[in-house]
Amino acid sequence: MRRPTPLPPPVRRTDAPAADATFEDPRESEPRGVAADLRARFGGAWGRVTGDEAADRDPESDVASDLGPGPSDPNGLDAGRAGFGAGRAPEAEWPGLDGSDAGLPTGETASAGATAADAEAAGTEAPDAETPDRPLTARDVWAAARARRKALRAEVRRFTVRQRRRRMAWLIGIGAVVLTVLGTVAAAYSPLFAVRDIEVVGTSMLDQAQVTEALEGQLGTPLPLVDSSEVKAALVAFPLVESYTLEARPPHSLVVRIVERTPIGTVESASGFTLMDAAGVALATTEDRPDGYPVLNVSGGVHSKAFAAAGAVFRSLPDDLAKRVTKVSATTPNDVTLTLSDPKTTVVWGTSDDAAYKAVVLEAAMKAAPDRSRYDVSAPNAVVTR
Repeated sequence: MRRPTPLPPPVRRTDAPAADATFEDPRESEPRGVAADLRARFGGAWGRVTGDEAADRDPESDVASDLGPGPSDPNGLDAGRAGFGAGRAPEAEWPGLDGSDAGLPTGETASAGATAADAEAAGTEAPDAETPDRPLTARDVWAAARARRKALRAEVRRFTVRQRRRRMAWLIGIGAVVLTVLGTVAAAYSPLFAVRDIEVVGTSMLDQAQVTEALEGQLGTPLPLVDSSEVKAALVAFPLVESYTLEARPPHSLVVRIVERTPIGTVESASGFTLMDAAGVALATTEDRPDGYPVLNVSGGVHSKAFAAAGAVFRSLPDDLAKRVTKVSATTPNDVTLTLSDPKTTVVWGTSDDAAYKAVVLEAAMKAAPDRSRYDVSAPNAVVTR
């Protein structure tokens, strides 16, 4: 096998310009530099031949392949070299200057250094050697799809964990509230809050010990389970009880607040004297008339309107005046009359209207004329005394 014929020396032109003319040697211009760069890139591999091709190859054709038209055509050389300055890119005349492998023999590739040199000679920026511009393959598509699926799974896991944590927080909060309520209810209805002490408040005429003894059935009962109906049944035996309220004081106390009825007088009957309140309820019956309460002489019985008017008048009197009343009489609601003692005095009251105002007027009249035996306040703005 014959070795490739070495490149001949550069062809020099004989028609040199005059010494005084300004002229740039075309041999030192861009075509020669491009050829030198090509030799540096490919190390003489450009136009490499083997076997019989080398024998048939003309040395002049090698030069022409590197430098364009030979010296036999001076005009062609000038035209070929001038073409690089007339707007034609070097890549159009010299394949491979753009960094691609087009025009190279089989098995020959351009290096990154040669690409950078060509780009510098052409005045352009060298491409990135590490990220070559190549078409996408099925492997690239598969890798991108895999990365997308991986990112999607990560997002799904992230949102799933967030929802799980939020749901767990809600469940824990609701569970804590439910446990608190259940614990409170269980403790309230347990023996831990059972009744051990019963306190009776508001009694004056009633015996407090008797009322407490009547309510002992509630001892040991949890405070929320105290039955008001059973308490009512126990207090019905005491006529003086007008109303009551229950108050639980954890952990073991039950307070019973009682409002007693206010007696207004006694009604004389065959069995004795019955103590009555303003509503006509019999509070107690004794053989002797109770001290401090007047005798009620009312027509129509304890459920009549005359009795209600008499009760309203007696309850409107001041305490010092009410103690002096010995008798309350009424045949109708419009003629209530009071009898006072020490000295004996009669007070014509009339109706129960403006009872509080009439009581004030009566006190003023009695202070102004204490020796009178009769006072008529049925018309409070015109008091008549006798």
